[in-house]
Amino acid sequence: MIIGLTGSIASGKSTVAAMLKEKGYALVDADAVARQVVEPGTETLARISRAFGEDVLQADKTLNREKLGALIFNDPNSRKKLNDIIHPAIRQEMLRQREEWLANGAQTVIMDIPLLFESKLEHFADKILVVSVSEENQLARLMQRNGLTAQDARARISSQLPVSEKEKRADAVIYNNGSIAETERQLEWILEKWNAAV
Repeated sequence: MIIGLTGSIASGKSTVAAMLKEKGYALVDADAVARQVVEPGTETLARISRAFGEDVLQADKTLNREKLGALIFNDPNSRKKLNDIIHPAIRQEMLRQREEWLANGAQTVIMDIPLLFESKLEHFADKILVVSVSEENQLARLMQRNGLTAQDARARISSQLPVSEKEKRADAVIYNNGSIAETERQLEWILEKWNAAV
């Protein structure tokens, strides 16, 4: 079984991913893959430097994220050009890792994809698990975690699909407003209901 794990910023998705890993589940982490595909020596990084110039590389040939970010920040065409290079590479590598886990005997693979709905990747998974949180908790956690003002935190939250919308499209929801133990109890109940063997 393939479970797509998603949530919204500061919802506690990483906490749930860590619990799943601890329980021995195979995990494909979209954020980690996004870093892997642009490591020095990769075809993706070579394509980025051809498209945006050698300036987007540091002296040690790693990606200069600040410089690239500044280039695409206010330029939708450049952003699209970058996404057209990076997104297919990320998807391909995630599917490769998923197949590798399955080939090595994993019964259940967790696809940890923060922007699962936004990226229209529902077809990557058999079941979708959303980690949800109340708006007040989300705002408070994000301000505390990233040292943001309420205004900046709200702007980050509103750049994503509302968590209420994600809940409607999920096969199951974990409400992460209480203690870690409560969150884990909900997770265990869902895994049992889905017969999600390791």
